Amino acid sequence: MLLGVCCTAGIATAQNLPVRLFPENAPGETRILTETEENSKQLNGGKTVLYIRNVSEPSITVYPAMRPTATKSAVIVCPGGAYEFLSYDSEGSEVCEWLNSLGITSVLLKYRVPRREGRAKHAAPLQDLQRAISYLRAHATEMNINPQRIGVMGFSAGAHLSAMAGNSSDERTYPAIDAADSASCRPDFCLLVYPAYLDGNNFQPAPEVKVSASTPPTMMIQAENDKYYINSSLFYYYALKEAGVPARMHLYSTGGHGFGMRKTGTAVDEWPQRAEDWFREIGALE
Repeated sequence: MLLGVCCTAGIATAQNLPVRLFPENAPGETRILTETEENSKQLNGGKTVLYIRNVSEPSITVYPAMRPTATKSAVIVCPGGAYEFLSYDSEGSEVCEWLNSLGITSVLLKYRVPRREGRAKHAAPLQDLQRAISYLRAHATEMNINPQRIGVMGFSAGAHLSAMAGNSSDERTYPAIDAADSASCRPDFCLLVYPAYLDGNNFQPAPEVKVSASTPPTMMIQAENDKYYINSSLFYYYALKEAGVPARMHLYSTGGHGFGMRKTGTAVDEWPQRAEDWFREIGALE
């Protein structure tokens, strides 16, 4: 049985209300925040960006791939926002629609923000993402997906979160709740778009990022003029290479940070085509 589906039956879709990830309060949460939505004041690709703040009840919204084009692959999408808010359309719903166009079931993760006082910036969101991965794997048959083709992708902080999930699957970061948590929380592949916070010192990844041979195959999209975060991609790519993890990176000269699925007028606009190529290479697209 699906937890917390706010519809009469079946899997929640983009047209339905979301699925709550935890039947009670999320781990460590003692109060419910007042969730808010607002549009950005600055334009991104000629449009505003929908910001969601104060998330204390994490959820997923499923965008099922339509038969007969469904590939049985699924990707959980993690929007960015510095772990303070979620860029919910440009790095979320619009990405899910693109994945659907490829025949991939997409799942939009609304993880907890802002950062929780006294906890690592990614601690609560990682619990949410691990739960989402296990949840999909446990309900793979109902969702018409292959439990061995569940990937994660993220933008900026959401990319850091995706990388953390790829390197933390040997230890679930919350107590098991139900049978869904008996399913693995390891993603089968990771797509990181202008990741943040992955760089440490001396060309090493950040201390919390434990790259190993079991880290999933990873692709990164990065613009060279993203001056605050370019080392995040470079250092992480080097760590993947040293660990023998299949890795691919597309480094563009311009594009900046935060473009999501929006057009910049630069070569970085082609990144979805390169990602599609990579999906085919790793078998996520047949």
